[in-house]
This record gives sequence, structure tokens and C-alpha cells, in this order.
Amino acid sequence: MIELPLKLVALEEDNYHLIVEGAFPDGEKACWIVDTGASKTVFDSTLEKYYTPSEAKSDEEFHSAGISVGHIETSLGCISFCLGEIEIEELTVALIDLNHVNEIYNKYSDIKVVGLLGSDILKKYGCMIDYQSEKITFIDELENAKQ
Repeated sequence: MIELPLKLVALEEDNYHLIVEGAFPDGEKACWIVDTGASKTVFDSTLEKYYTPSEAKSDEEFHSAGISVGHIETSLGCISFCLGEIEIEELTVALIDLNHVNEIYNKYSDIKVVGLLGSDILKKYGCMIDYQSEKITFIDELENAKQ
């Protein structure tokens, strides 16, 4: 198991986003929103140096929609990054422009978000979120498969 600290960013009173820090293969640190409501992991399409564009296998493979915004222009890419000791390699992600998200964050913190960790990662690693201790625990994929 790997336990990582979470940052709670208050966007309004009693309205928090969970942030976990990671890094890219070049060592550049990055912040991800832990989004338990997102089915897939999302990455910022404006950060071209960190992803390789990829093609969907079918027209229905990836569609991004927010609860309040309808459909969002989405493409696909493959990225590699680390969360603590977990190395995530060549993950296919939805690519969207996250400038609107970062504009909101600039009002409340100095955090720049590069993506949202979705249920694909959270389920694969058996993640557990502890709000009291402000930590997220990742169970190794191999350990998780044995359970």
C-alpha cells in the first residue's frame, strides 16, 4: 500500500476539492484533482509535451460530459506519470482544455491542475480516501487483483 497526502482546497464554504501531487517522467511536479465522480482520468490538452495523441477504437469509446456543462470537446492521449511510488505508464486519457478549471483555482490557491484522477485509476488501485487524516491510500494493482 502507498499512502499519499491530500490537499483540500476550499472553493466555497464546505465545498472542497481533493488534490494529490504527482510527477511526470521528467521530474516535473503536477497536481491532480481526485474526482470520484469521473469515470475516466482526464488530462489538460494544453500540456502537449506530456502526452501522445491517440485514436479512439470506436466513436463511442470516449465522451466527456460534466454534470452542469453538457458535452465537452474531447480527444484522446497517452500519458505516463507517477503518484508516489506508483508508476502509471501509457495510460489512455481524455484530453480537455482545463484552463477554465485553473482560472477558478487561481482565485483560491496557487495550485495548477494538470488533470483529474477518475474511477479508472481509483478502482484499479483500490483507493481509499481518508478525509480526517487528509490522505489517499493506493493498494498495489497486484495486491488488489489477489483480493
